[in-house]
Amino acid sequence: MTVARAVGRALAELGVRTAFGLVGSGNFHLVNALAEHGVRFVAARHEGGAATMADAYARMSGTVGVLSVHQGPGLTNAMTGITEAAKSRTPLLVLAAEALEPRSNFHIDQSALAAAVGAVPARVESAATAVADTARAFRLAADRRATVLLNLPLGLQNARVDDVETPAGNGVTVPRHGAGEHGAGEHGARPSPEAAAELAKVLAGARRPVFVAGRGARRARRELERLAERTGALLATSAVARGLFVGNPWSLDVSGGFASPLAAELIRDSDVVVGWGCGLNMWTTRHGALIGPSATVVQVDLDHDAIGAHRPVALGVAGDVAATARAVAEALGPRPRGEGPGSRARGETPGSGSGGGAVDSRAGGEGWRTPALAERIAREVAWRDVPYPDGSGGGRIDPRTLSIALDDLLPAGRLVSVDSGNFMGYPSMYLSVPDENAFCFTQAFQSVGLGLATAVGAALARPDLLPVAALGDGGALMGVAELETVVRLGLPMVVVVYDDEAYGAEVHHFGPQGHALDRVRFPPCDIAAVARGYGWDTVTVREPAGLAGVSRWLDGQRDRPLLVHAKITADRGSWWLEEAFRGH
Repeated sequence: MTVARAVGRALAELGVRTAFGLVGSGNFHLVNALAEHGVRFVAARHEGGAATMADAYARMSGTVGVLSVHQGPGLTNAMTGITEAAKSRTPLLVLAAEALEPRSNFHIDQSALAAAVGAVPARVESAATAVADTARAFRLAADRRATVLLNLPLGLQNARVDDVETPAGNGVTVPRHGAGEHGAGEHGARPSPEAAAELAKVLAGARRPVFVAGRGARRARRELERLAERTGALLATSAVARGLFVGNPWSLDVSGGFASPLAAELIRDSDVVVGWGCGLNMWTTRHGALIGPSATVVQVDLDHDAIGAHRPVALGVAGDVAATARAVAEALGPRPRGEGPGSRARGETPGSGSGGGAVDSRAGGEGWRTPALAERIAREVAWRDVPYPDGSGGGRIDPRTLSIALDDLLPAGRLVSVDSGNFMGYPSMYLSVPDENAFCFTQAFQSVGLGLATAVGAALARPDLLPVAALGDGGALMGVAELETVVRLGLPMVVVVYDDEAYGAEVHHFGPQGHALDRVRFPPCDIAAVARGYGWDTVTVREPAGLAGVSRWLDGQRDRPLLVHAKITADRGSWWLEEAFRGH
């Protein structure tokens, strides 16, 4: 057996079921080995798309994503997607052929390139260690939620492996499904008893607490809802974790630039803000504007280095989110007799508070969870319920009107993936999703052009849902080659292109300052015609009546994907844009 075949077999034995990439001479044998051992290989049309597909697949499946690329340009083509994955702490294993000969046209310092964007470099060092090196890289990606580049030198791939060990022989276990992205789930790292008791004390003394759950909380809904019920907290998420609390009457949906007016008001009025697996960065807090001047800020994260990285916190708790929520509930002690659902626990930790004893829990004021506030949340918290002047007309449709109509038309069982741009708030906040694994938001690197590939990877992870990709015209044309991939894979996808014939973010940011905009505006492009050339059904929408074609497609056989080319109004920036550009 060769090194390439041994690596492919090892990954299959580690539980890899799907891999993405482009085949070149450097990874030809490895990809064949993956397929030989039962791994589905999804070929993209560009390595950048392949990397983003693998990233999205890992996020939505909760497993380690796998990407295979050619040496040199195959890797450099994939770097934007790899950077997004690294910044998002996606467990992704990148298998890259490597040319070590300095005079080779393909030679670059691939390890340095990986390190420069936050990925972890590794290498298959010899035939004798090939399986162990592969298993180690896979375990690193799974356990540390890291993006790992495993270099496979060209001169080594055809070397013979005389005694092939199994990954199990190297102490590697396959991570439980759903735990790969976010740690060890029920068996995750518990916080120290002292830290749990301190957080319990903070929550027991709070009158208006708010929980903001991020990527690290996406497997902890049950634990967070139980603790929120006990402490009277309202619930919100960062954008990337949208959908986590769908159906909960105390959910405010998303905190940050996408927050609705009511959500922003309530978060700003809270006296305790707890970030659960959430960085509390400038996007999630609107550059700190959503944190009240007297609010106590707490951050819980599995990664100790992430605590306080974006803003000072009064209390940092290192631990798995689900395990920490359970530990805090234990520290609060048994629910006092007469304390029903939604009532609050108040009190103080006996003694010095250093021993993790139960908090003296006793009934306090009614806090947030009143019938009046529940009714107001139900009536006002969704963006689609916020009144707006419909700007449709002149052959263009208001993006809010478009998004609300699509929300009504598309089935509830949908998987929404969103590209970057001025338009992105509309699909992100007007299109509802059934759960936290039905919204894929590759925005950590803020790169335009990842949306279509995101939708492909997400769709393969969640075949039970209708994939919906929301793109701007700029991002759609950047990723246009992957239209063919969607057709080839037979995905019944809906792509909505919000076309303002511009890089809208730049238009609305620089236009009011009097700058020339001719280099960020473009002539009309018939994107629908381009999609038809790839084998798509299409609908061009300039007014609400134009969406009838979407209804016909949904009621039909859906044997070809559908592209909705929406000509949207372009007279204003989206509501979150001004806030977003404060970070530049």
